[in-house]
Amino acid sequence: MGEGPALRDRRRRVRYYTAIAAVTVLGAGAAVGATVATANAAPRTIDGVTVPATSPASSWTYVPPSATPIKHVVVIFDENESFDHYFGTYPYAANTDGSPFHAKKGTPDVNGLYTSITSSGPVGPLLTSNPNEYNPQRLTHSQALTCSQNHSYLPEQEANDNGAEDKYVQFTQSASTCNAGTTEFFQPGLVMDYYDGNTVTGLWNYAQNYAMSDNNFDPDFGPSTPGAVNLISGFDGAGYAVASNAADPTTAAHVTASNVGYVGGNTANLGTIYGDIDPAYDECSDTNHTSTNPVGVLTGQNIGNLLDAANVSWGWFQGGFAPTGTNSDGAVCGSEHENIGGAEVTDYVPHHDPFQFYASTANPAHLPPTSEAAIGHTDQANHQYDISDFYQTLHDGNMPSVSFLKPPAYENAHPGNSDPLDEQNFVVNTVNQIEQSKYWGSTAIIVTYDDSDGWYDSVSGPIVNGSNTAQDAAICNTEPTTLGSYQYRCGFGPRLPLIVISPWTRPNYVSNNLTDTASVLKFIEDNWLHGQRIGNGSYDASAGSLDAPGGVLDFHLVIPNYVPVILNPTTGEVVSTGFGL
Repeated sequence: MGEGPALRDRRRRVRYYTAIAAVTVLGAGAAVGATVATANAAPRTIDGVTVPATSPASSWTYVPPSATPIKHVVVIFDENESFDHYFGTYPYAANTDGSPFHAKKGTPDVNGLYTSITSSGPVGPLLTSNPNEYNPQRLTHSQALTCSQNHSYLPEQEANDNGAEDKYVQFTQSASTCNAGTTEFFQPGLVMDYYDGNTVTGLWNYAQNYAMSDNNFDPDFGPSTPGAVNLISGFDGAGYAVASNAADPTTAAHVTASNVGYVGGNTANLGTIYGDIDPAYDECSDTNHTSTNPVGVLTGQNIGNLLDAANVSWGWFQGGFAPTGTNSDGAVCGSEHENIGGAEVTDYVPHHDPFQFYASTANPAHLPPTSEAAIGHTDQANHQYDISDFYQTLHDGNMPSVSFLKPPAYENAHPGNSDPLDEQNFVVNTVNQIEQSKYWGSTAIIVTYDDSDGWYDSVSGPIVNGSNTAQDAAICNTEPTTLGSYQYRCGFGPRLPLIVISPWTRPNYVSNNLTDTASVLKFIEDNWLHGQRIGNGSYDASAGSLDAPGGVLDFHLVIPNYVPVILNPTTGEVVSTGFGL
């Protein structure tokens, strides 16, 4: 197997399987031997999901046409950062600690926390007379690991305060006891605070050399699950919850759950998954089924279904997806790593994998691919893979056309579990490998986030889809529902970072075009599927285009620059603008 940044020397548990030629299939508490030949035999069902047969190898050499020079999209989908939390003072860094950062001459300003940048730093009323209870404070390099904030659906709306962005301390700041027994940093007003290029050094250097947006938003308010689902379908409606021990989630009775809003409040109907809930089609859900919380199901289609129909290779690659063993309920995802604070963090987070909510794209038993050549194509893995499989297929020359990467939890930036420095290690190591591969000239790497974690951001996005429920504040319940009929889908939510790393960006460019997470989905649809849309009220119908005039991708004004910018994963500093470290 190829090894990426998720496999470091502080690994405490290792992959359960190391050979694919004769795989062990984990299912419903029993181990069943399987090979490529048996994968093509009579269909079998695991947890209500039919395990796909391996597609003909002759179809794997097909190179799908694309509408742009981009033949490969890699989405690094990190966790829980608002734009101002990472880029509020870009391009000015204090340079009092951490890695040095000095902006290039001519670097554009962003719509951030300042009105101007003087010789002594950024200035403006948001920094010194903020309407919130505290002014934003710069977090130092040593304060990289912090508590997580409240990022639920209603509290984020209440913090927004009908566009005033002035109630963050009251509604989304973490409790003062959040760091008890941990090394996580907390101070009063923490929810307002921000990093600069001395801590978020790698991302700031990518922004210096490629393109980023300062006008990109979460489609909905709320946490990771709806954020992840919006990436792959733009639609978190048409869902329901079932009991965690349901034998077949597709036919099981619907149950109530605090994170599922049923139409009319009736569980006989479908509803919206607007909070964090583990996927029903995943044997590692509910902490490897050691708890009994309801689990979620989504119906309808996602981008995986559309790509399969067009024979476009794709995959979701997540840290910790490979099982470390089994128990009476099936696969156990027990791999873990230490974050910079020394805490052991379980790598795999089930509700971060949106494809596991859909029976059509789930891999409940976490079966491995039948071969490296099969990665990206239909087989028993059903396009759901361990993160190490991505590095293997990158190195062996079969990288899928579309790859979604979710780092292991200690490197995914989610406060509490992770931090900007562990995140930087994953992002830079991954980008360096792609830049030094044969795919670089035709690849767009998109780094963006599933939600804001509730961190302060100074810009309120437009409400393009309203919702009128008891879980909606005035900013949402006074606006019409324009995308389908499901409630609990109010957005745009908070502003999120988005950076595109590719030869096909303008260097050192900040796009002000209005986009959202579903803009990534829309680009994939436009590039490979002739503009086909998910339908059913998906945000892809209204999303801005990443490659529109003035966008983060430019295929008209840009002469592509194929020389990669290589960074140091520890410091985030530029090592070279060429091959080799």
